[in-house]
Amino acid sequence: MTINITSISIIIPVLHEKHLDSSLARLEHLQDFGSCEIIVVDGSNNDDILKKISKPSIQTLTTRAGRGHQMNTGARHAHGDILLFLHADTTLPPNAIPLILHTMSDQRISAGAFRLAIDTAQPALHLIALLTTLRSRLTRIPFGDQAIFIRKDVFNSLGRYRDIPLMEDVDLMRRLRRTHHRIIILPAAVLTSARRWERDGIILGTLRNWTLRILYYLGIPPHRLTPWYR
Repeated sequence: MTINITSISIIIPVLHEKHLDSSLARLEHLQDFGSCEIIVVDGSNNDDILKKISKPSIQTLTTRAGRGHQMNTGARHAHGDILLFLHADTTLPPNAIPLILHTMSDQRISAGAFRLAIDTAQPALHLIALLTTLRSRLTRIPFGDQAIFIRKDVFNSLGRYRDIPLMEDVDLMRRLRRTHHRIIILPAAVLTSARRWERDGIILGTLRNWTLRILYYLGIPPHRLTPWYR
């Protein structure tokens, strides 16, 4: 069964983001870009970041820091039927908007995300991206840097993102699965920056991420894991 989807709201949480201008410029190259609304939610309480946004069509909001809280703030102000949560260092494929609209025209699908690619020449990071995509296809639990999109009514019915310091994306997808909502991983890839791995080191950063996720799955509260994430 298909339904008509009228619009997509792209919600971008930022915190001390230095490359926001280039992130927003990349969105302008999307097909059907004009059918979307863009909402940037800053958690740094620094108006200088948002003042750099010159386009009046882009809505800017400020709130306290916390990615889940910031994305919830953006969602409350969104008018789209579909919410697309996009990290500032992630680039959507050019046909992302028509892909999402086509996918979500099937009422049986509640949410989805993209295949992950990492902007790097490092073979090890290409392998990490491949394993991340395989894991998300098997578990139907994508990460936030895969550009999660979800029906707004489903998002609201689940109580939105939990206000936790990390793992808010995994938590939301797990709740979706437990309530038998269908999640799809699109074959098109988003391209995310390698800056986290370049900063922390590939081996150390990967081991840290895997350890944090294992501890979270074992029931360790996210606030206790936060010192190890920073």
